[in-house]
Amino acid sequence: MMESWMLRATLSAVVLALSYVAGHLLKSVVRRRLTAMAAGTSGQWDDVLVTELGKRVPLWCGLLGVYLAAGFWTLPPNVNNALTKSLFVLIVLSATFSAAAIVAWATRAYGSTLQHALPLTSLTQTVVTGAVYTLGLLMILNGLGVSVTPILTALGVGGLAVALALQETLSNLFAGIYVAIAGLVRTGDYVRLDSGEEGYVADIGWRSTRIRLLANNMVLVPNARLAQAIVTNYYMPDCELAVLVEVGVDYASDLTRVERITCEVAKETLETVPGGIASFAPFIRYHTFGDSSINFTVILRAREYVDQYLLKHEFIKRLHERYTREGITIPFPIRTLVWQDGDQESPAPVLK
Repeated sequence: MMESWMLRATLSAVVLALSYVAGHLLKSVVRRRLTAMAAGTSGQWDDVLVTELGKRVPLWCGLLGVYLAAGFWTLPPNVNNALTKSLFVLIVLSATFSAAAIVAWATRAYGSTLQHALPLTSLTQTVVTGAVYTLGLLMILNGLGVSVTPILTALGVGGLAVALALQETLSNLFAGIYVAIAGLVRTGDYVRLDSGEEGYVADIGWRSTRIRLLANNMVLVPNARLAQAIVTNYYMPDCELAVLVEVGVDYASDLTRVERITCEVAKETLETVPGGIASFAPFIRYHTFGDSSINFTVILRAREYVDQYLLKHEFIKRLHERYTREGITIPFPIRTLVWQDGDQESPAPVLK
């Protein structure tokens, strides 16, 4: 009896040791061989698959070794059943983690090319990986013989109480899903809210949307408030935008000559300053007889919202220099007072 026990223990130990060694050897072989194969392909999905297989192979070999080692023993039915189910749960969990990692990578890699169908945000990544984990959990419950229908019924009954308790959180969650799927506000867009905040959309999370201001500060806007706000998106329908610069010249100026010179300076600015649209033909529109000048608007075009600042800066400098050289006056604000000769009425007497 003792020899039989020792033999089974020895065989079990040998199987476990061999499974451990085999797991690490297979890990090395899988990484080396499959990495060489993946290097010959253009995509990166196979690289991620190789990495995940390399992580999981030792665990899978170890679980196989435990299963084979248990075969040398005569276990009670309940213990054997518990061991089998435990191994099944561990295998499914490991496969679920691998699938979730691969799906998360695919979302990050291809989400930018599928912005209209799957916007790349932390919320969409959480939803996608959450779906994989949910599928894995359902597989585990089904493998354990647990009926899912009563659980779903219980969740449906308790869902109302949970929804009432987490009303604000759920409101932000579903508003974030709407904002992300609708695609009217995307990560990387430059937006302005009706409350005054403006900047780049850094991320759309499950509770709030992060907006990075030009001052490099971060503003957190609850998704429910963002969904109800009036939002100006400067990246839709495209990033290019008109840049308006207000200018005024003296009343004695030749307006045709002013228009020609101003457009020349504007065209030169668009062609040489980064952020300007070189192919755009700038133009001006006179619109007001001001107190001291004839005012007009110069229309230029920038590649994106923040490019307008450097464009205006360079255009104003160059236009001032050119006007000075051409003798075109940009007048100071002045007001002319006209005095007419005539008798002035004497002040009325003051009654005391």
